[in-house]
Amino acid sequence: MAKTKVSLRTQRVLTNKLLKRKQFNIAIAHPKRAALSKKEIQEKIVQAYNVQNPNTVFVFGVKTGFGGGRSSAFGLIYDDVQSAKKFEPNYRLVRQGLEKKTDTSRKQIKERKNRAKRVRGAARTKVLYPGADKK
Repeated sequence: MAKTKVSLRTQRVLTNKLLKRKQFNIAIAHPKRAALSKKEIQEKIVQAYNVQNPNTVFVFGVKTGFGGGRSSAFGLIYDDVQSAKKFEPNYRLVRQGLEKKTDTSRKQIKERKNRAKRVRGAARTKVLYPGADKK
């Protein structure tokens, strides 16, 4: 099957100096084709903005318009990987491959939360993060 032309247009580009990033909406036109994956959109943004490190580009919130042929998304381009790790939520860093997913069960998380409810102050920190003070 021949590849159809796909066009990406960035809208409302803001330079956020406090968070060390560019943020923008993405309008994607993809006639006669299924919606693009986040990885494909990320690669096209890397080419369009001449980004050195593709790990600094985050794409999320991809929504396909009714009837197909067009989609919208939200994108972020960080100045460097350190600022991305500092400001991005952990689940997006895991998707990008910059962090490892913590393997704790849902039950363990809930039990820790409920134990922390019973204590206050510095003791609460010890309950929530056991072993954090050890070096």
